[in-house]
Amino acid sequence: MPAIPRGNPLPFAPPSRVGRGGRALVATGLLAVLVACATSPEPLPPDDDLRILFIGNSLTYSNNLPDMVERMAVAVDGKVPIVESVTAGDFSLEDHWNRGEAQAAIRGGKWDLVLLQQGPSALPESRVLLVEFAGKFTEEIRKVGGRPAMYMVWPPASRVAEWDAVSESYATAAREVDGVVFPVGEAFRAALRRAPGLTLFAGDGFHPSATGTYLAAIVIYAQATHRSPVGISAIARMVSLSPGDIEALEGGAAEAIGRYSSP
Repeated sequence: MPAIPRGNPLPFAPPSRVGRGGRALVATGLLAVLVACATSPEPLPPDDDLRILFIGNSLTYSNNLPDMVERMAVAVDGKVPIVESVTAGDFSLEDHWNRGEAQAAIRGGKWDLVLLQQGPSALPESRVLLVEFAGKFTEEIRKVGGRPAMYMVWPPASRVAEWDAVSESYATAAREVDGVVFPVGEAFRAALRRAPGLTLFAGDGFHPSATGTYLAAIVIYAQATHRSPVGISAIARMVSLSPGDIEALEGGAAEAIGRYSSP
């Protein structure tokens, strides 16, 4: 065990997978449904394919988030983005850096955005490591003309008092690397304020449910394409939720994106 906690480890660690749209991943539960930032995201060329690489752990591959983002883009825009992922259970960014597979994936594609994710990182020591290794990855990302993005996660449901610290860790990392924040964790919190009965967590009280992953996809897709999250569900028709729940999800996403994006 290292002396310094590395991103608040996750409860299980299946093997890593790399795949287009996350389709090579073995998700913990296949979906029954299809599915800021310290500085504003730089506009992406409107006529070019959107290229996104995810680097993370089970909070990314649960319910196959990368594939859901790809499907959402196809449904709304009618264009197939390039979405790939490098994930491993219980991995921090330090673990990914030390293994080297993520760097190879970065060099292998001209990514618009590379999403970086580890555990909640609420502890000060974990925040230091999040910032340090986000910086190391940013050097590689810039070499291929991409921009780093921090996939802001959330604390376990049993430790909601840590929510502010988790959000600040990811916002700090984004500021340090001049990157984009994808404030998924804050969207969770905002959606739950609107509809406390929403089931955004799986049975372990930490990993996302299918609905939670859908909310993550809304935040990521809307932020990456500079589109309002409000109305995405009506266009994409990817989920079967009540109008009230959809309003809470999209409203929570809009609130979080607005909070973490510069005017």
